[in-house]
Amino acid sequence: MSKVKYYYDSETLSYKKIERKKRNTLKYASIFILASALFAFLFVSIASQFVKSPRERALVRELQHMELQYRLLNKKMDEAQAVLSNVEERDNAIYRLYFEANPIPEEQRKAGFGGINRYKSLEGFDNSKIIIETNKRMDILQKQIVVQSKSLDEIAVLAADKEKFLASIPAIQPVNNEDLTRMASGYGYRTDPFTKVRKFHYGMDFTAPRGSPIYASGDGVVTRADNTATGYGNHIRIDHGYGYESLYAHLYKYNVRANQKVKRGDLIGFVGSTGRSEAPHLHYEVWKDNERINPINFYYGNLSAEEYSNLLERAALENQSLD
Repeated sequence: MSKVKYYYDSETLSYKKIERKKRNTLKYASIFILASALFAFLFVSIASQFVKSPRERALVRELQHMELQYRLLNKKMDEAQAVLSNVEERDNAIYRLYFEANPIPEEQRKAGFGGINRYKSLEGFDNSKIIIETNKRMDILQKQIVVQSKSLDEIAVLAADKEKFLASIPAIQPVNNEDLTRMASGYGYRTDPFTKVRKFHYGMDFTAPRGSPIYASGDGVVTRADNTATGYGNHIRIDHGYGYESLYAHLYKYNVRANQKVKRGDLIGFVGSTGRSEAPHLHYEVWKDNERINPINFYYGNLSAEEYSNLLERAALENQSLD
């Protein structure tokens, strides 16, 4: 029950009851509600600066997690960059140098991307800087990997060609040391066994018993296995490619035929004394770009340092050749 209120009327010298008008009541109620709403709004606005809603707290946690992931991603890219830099250094300083390929310039390996702004869609956000920088690093790292991958593809081709080249060079002694009687004559001026005249001897003579095995000194293709060349008797010629050719003369018999592919160390024939020969031996020549060169420089494949030194000493003696 609401309280009844009175006021003192000085004119009548009596108390009179205060009558409430409905209009005033509505007015006061409206003012109260408005003031309450305004207060509530101010309270919520101020409180929101200090107290986060559950959704806001969830978004903050999500943002912090994203920033952590970007930092971890950048750390992983640092590690990947270090490994890639090491590979690039070895690629330029070892692999490409060994295979006589030009090193890849640093500016080509780490070049950025010109032209349009590739990261415009990432601008305008609170964390745009870290997102853009991470994307830039990732793009540059991917480009470096592509450049390095292409370089390694090139090195693989060069290595395969180099391996083929090394296998093709006539690099072993064509007659085993255990089969040799002696190394009769080397490359250079020697006394002809028939005319006794001093003339240039274009190969090396390996004295060995008739029938001793003769081996291909490098990979190649047999171009001749016949006795139609003057003085050589039964002989074999092998084209090794890269301008190299080897010749094996005065054979007893062949173990290969023309156009046959051979590998270094394959048995191709047997020592004999056919053609212009004074005794059983192998006359061996090496050709480079259609010119005969000293075979003594091509025995690194199967001789020790001591054996090679002894062979070099004997080959230097100016004695009588056997053909």
